[in-house]
Amino acid sequence: MTGVHEGSVVVVTGGASGMGASTARLFAAEGAIVVVVDRNLEVAGEVAAEIGGEARFGDVSDPTLCDEIIDGVVTDHGRIDVLVNAAGIIQRGSAAETEDEAWNRTMTVNAGGVFFMSRAAVRHMAPQGSGSIVNFGSISGDVGAGGGVAYCASKGAVHQITRAMALDHATDGIRINAVAPGEVDTPMFSSGRATPPTAADLQAVADEFVPMKRLAQPEEVAHVVVFLASDAASYMTGAIVPVDAGYTSR
Repeated sequence: MTGVHEGSVVVVTGGASGMGASTARLFAAEGAIVVVVDRNLEVAGEVAAEIGGEARFGDVSDPTLCDEIIDGVVTDHGRIDVLVNAAGIIQRGSAAETEDEAWNRTMTVNAGGVFFMSRAAVRHMAPQGSGSIVNFGSISGDVGAGGGVAYCASKGAVHQITRAMALDHATDGIRINAVAPGEVDTPMFSSGRATPPTAADLQAVADEFVPMKRLAQPEEVAHVVVFLASDAASYMTGAIVPVDAGYTSR
C-alpha cells in the first residue's frame, strides 16, 4: 500500500505510544502529513520528529481543545483527510471498586474524546465532501470483560458513536469505521495492575485467552487502521473490525 496516503493530512490522537504511535508511523511511511496529538507533548514530539510530522498537545476530554486542534490543522494545511481516534485510558475494577471520578474520566476520554474530535473533524470534512475517521474500539466493547466495567462501557459507546455517525454522514463523502483490538502488547495493556507483568505473565494471558496463543503487536492493528482510512475500503462505513486473533469468533 506504499504511497496510498501520499499528501493526505492525518491527525492521530494518542499518537505518543502504543497503537497510536505505530499508526502515525505507518501513515507517514505512506506519504501522509501526520499530526501527532497527545497529552504527553514531549514524547509526541519525539514520534513526530522521527516521522517528519508535527506534534500538538491535546487532552481529548476537552471539547474546546478538540475544536482548536482540528481548526488549527485545517488553518495550517487547508484540510483534514483522516482522523484516527486512538487516545484512550483504562480503569480496572468492578463497579463496586470504581470511584465516580475514575468512571467519569474513563467515559470522557474514551467515548467523549472520540465524539469531540469527530464532531470537530466532520465540520470540515463535510464541506470538503470527503474524509475518513477510524476509531479505536475494543473487543471489550462487544463481549465485556470482568474487572473493567468503565472501560467496557466506554468502548461500547465508541462502537455506537461509530455506527451512528457513519449513518449520519454516509452521503457526505465521509466514512467512519472502528477497529476492535483484542490483546495487544502495549504499555496500556500492562498498566494498572498490582505488579508489572513479566514476559511470562503476558504469554500466560495469550495461552489462556488468545486462539493464536500470542499477543498482537501494535503495528498489526495499525495496518488495519491505515487500510480502513484508504480508498481500498471505499465501500466500508459503520464497520467495527475485530483485530483479535479469533477471540470473538468463539
